[in-house]
Amino acid sequence: MSMLRCRQGLAAGLAALVLVGSLTGCAGEPTRLPLDSTRAETLQRLGPPTATYALADGGERLQYSRAPAGFEVNNVDLDKAGRVVSIRQELDEGLFGNTIQPGAWRVPDVLRTYGRPFEISRVTSFDGDVWTWRYKWHNTIRLLYLYVDPQGVVDHYNVGDDLSLERRIR
Repeated sequence: MSMLRCRQGLAAGLAALVLVGSLTGCAGEPTRLPLDSTRAETLQRLGPPTATYALADGGERLQYSRAPAGFEVNNVDLDKAGRVVSIRQELDEGLFGNTIQPGAWRVPDVLRTYGRPFEISRVTSFDGDVWTWRYKWHNTIRLLYLYVDPQGVVDHYNVGDDLSLERRIR
C-alpha cells in the first residue's frame, strides 16, 4: 500500500513540475508579449534582456538572444514612451533578404539586429571575418553567415545547412 502512495505522490510531483515548467516557458516567450506593454511589464515577464540598444526614433530595443546554443534572437522594440511597438524573431530565413543590407550595414547594425554570433571565423576566400548564427528553418538547423570586411562593413551573406551534428554521428 505504501508503494502505491509513493508512486502516486511521485506522479503528482512530476505533473506539477511539468506544469510549472510549461508556464514558465510561456511567460518567458517574447512573441507572447502583448503589444503596448510597458518596459517594466516586459522586464517582469521576460527578465533582463541579453542586450539593449538605442533606436534612431528615441525608442529602445530589448534583445533576447538564445545564442550561442539556441536558434532565436527576439527583438522587442519600445517607443519613446517605453511601450512595446514591435516584437520580431530575427533569425528567420524569410526575412534575411529584406533585412540584411550589404555595403550599408556596419557591425553596430548587425549587433542591433542579430546580437552576438555563436562564432567568428576567417576563410581564405574573403579578407575579413565571417560571423555565424544558428537558426531553424522548417525544423532544419541552418547557419547564417555574414561576411564583415576589415572596415566593419557587411560585404555579403550566405546561408547553409549545419552539418556539424551529422559529422559527429559518423
